[in-house]
Amino acid sequence: MSRIAVFDSGLGSLSIIKPIQKKIRTEIIYFADQDSFPYGTKSTGKLRKIIKSTIKKLEEKFEPDLIVIASNTPSLLLNPKKQSKIIGIYPPLEDAVKKTNTNSIAILATKSVVESKELQNYIKKRIPQGIKAIKINASPLVELVESGKFASKKEFCKKKIRTSLQSIQKEGVDVATLSSTHLPFLLPMLKEIFPNVTFLDPAYTVADKVATLLNHKRSSTHKLKIFASGNTAIFQKKLQKFGIKNKVFPL
Repeated sequence: MSRIAVFDSGLGSLSIIKPIQKKIRTEIIYFADQDSFPYGTKSTGKLRKIIKSTIKKLEEKFEPDLIVIASNTPSLLLNPKKQSKIIGIYPPLEDAVKKTNTNSIAILATKSVVESKELQNYIKKRIPQGIKAIKINASPLVELVESGKFASKKEFCKKKIRTSLQSIQKEGVDVATLSSTHLPFLLPMLKEIFPNVTFLDPAYTVADKVATLLNHKRSSTHKLKIFASGNTAIFQKKLQKFGIKNKVFPL
């Protein structure tokens, strides 16, 4: 039986778990590190300590076959590709380049990523001259998801989205990458506000990679165990809004 550990600083992991479950039957350990929320405003040094400690904890306690860092921020800033058991998630820029007709794309990411040299280098390697890449700080939108406002205060959220993403219309963007795993939860509102923009979710690329790597260790049934740092009762209530009734254990 295969086992995957998936973690983020909160609800972001959910947008990765569902695509994985569609691709492969496996046991998933879902860890929401609420104590470290949000990843997207922390320094690279602080983030490195958090991720290193989290990976060590998950390896020692669960011995997973794979660990998925379900967050673009540490994936880009810390480059876990060097470790064979670790899978990160990255902006799907190659797909964005193929799909754009206006030659203007947007990367919606956290504040730390938008301001980083790592994202700039990532862009240089994957986006040819002649295509404009607009980096947009989407950290305010991440908070809308983690707080649950996206489900209970939709008009407030739409106003926040319009304010945060006004450069999409100004720059003629027709393709945008959801480079935070929290952002797919806002997709219905994003499509309503920007009907002419294609929003790309990299979660399905991650799910394909997981299924390929674990093809020889497929399980007969799905299994999901949920753990969290911080107040597990609060996180349990957040999950219930998504129809997830699993018990949340402390870690």
